[in-house]
Amino acid sequence: MRHKGFRPVDGDLKIFCGNSNPVLAGEICRYLRIPLGQANLTTFADGEVYVQILENVRGKDVFVVQPTCWPVNDNMMELLIMIDAFKRSSASRITAVMPYYGYARQDRKDKPRVAISSKLVADLLTSAGADRILTMDLHAGQIQGFFNIPVDHLFAAPVLIEYLQKLKLPDLTVVSPDAGGVERARAFAKRLDADLAVVDKRRTAPNEAEVMHIIGHVRGRNVIICDDMIDTAGTLVHTAAALRKQKAKRIFSCATHGVLSGPALDRLRGAPLEEIILTNTIPIAEGKILPNIRILSVAGLLAKAIRSIHEETSVSNLFV
Repeated sequence: MRHKGFRPVDGDLKIFCGNSNPVLAGEICRYLRIPLGQANLTTFADGEVYVQILENVRGKDVFVVQPTCWPVNDNMMELLIMIDAFKRSSASRITAVMPYYGYARQDRKDKPRVAISSKLVADLLTSAGADRILTMDLHAGQIQGFFNIPVDHLFAAPVLIEYLQKLKLPDLTVVSPDAGGVERARAFAKRLDADLAVVDKRRTAPNEAEVMHIIGHVRGRNVIICDDMIDTAGTLVHTAAALRKQKAKRIFSCATHGVLSGPALDRLRGAPLEEIILTNTIPIAEGKILPNIRILSVAGLLAKAIRSIHEETSVSNLFV
């Protein structure tokens, strides 16, 4: 399937992928009208990753599509070894396309004697040979500063907002599930011409949260809970329950990354959510797609960014 508005790119652009999200990589290639690069990725009996590039990449502009989602460590190691293989195959430039950046939540020392793992990952990617990073909706934007190479940080907001606008929800309030997400929620509220509300949340333990207060007007209104990811869904379910208690009318949720780990599905099944809107930065298995989960594609957005990087044109118009 060819996509209107996308012209073919020159032969110096090569796109490869690991095993974490080949469907997204294939869709990006269809937008750009180029074949997906061929590589042999296998593991030895003891779990070691083996990579062989099956076509010539000397002097080529290589993009490796590999979100570092579950299994995080396997996918991270696969990406690092692929980058090393391209470096040793004399690719002219290697861009790691990481729609989801694993370890992003470990971005600071919030307790004594803990690692800043997202900085470690940045160092590993650079040492492996990555010349550039293309990522989407980092959990903390300052992670860009952990790199000494260019980072293009995209947002899924245009894709999510376009879908939400089509719902034509009246009396709309956008809800941030915590204080850290206010900037994101405010941007959504502005684009949707909606009110803004914030949840005052106290985290009691990792992956556990207790909703305390809702700051803003939600009674009798349609609400959209806006976040960057849904992991175990504890925050989302607590927020939705608090909104229902405050007499919110229709409750929706949107997030870029559907991590959906641990008890997430069981929690979401019983939550008062009319629709849960996610993107395909992380592949979601059929068994995890509940009837009220809607998955939107960010392949077109990533394809535009890849084209702009390859052609050395501005990508700033995508940072909205």
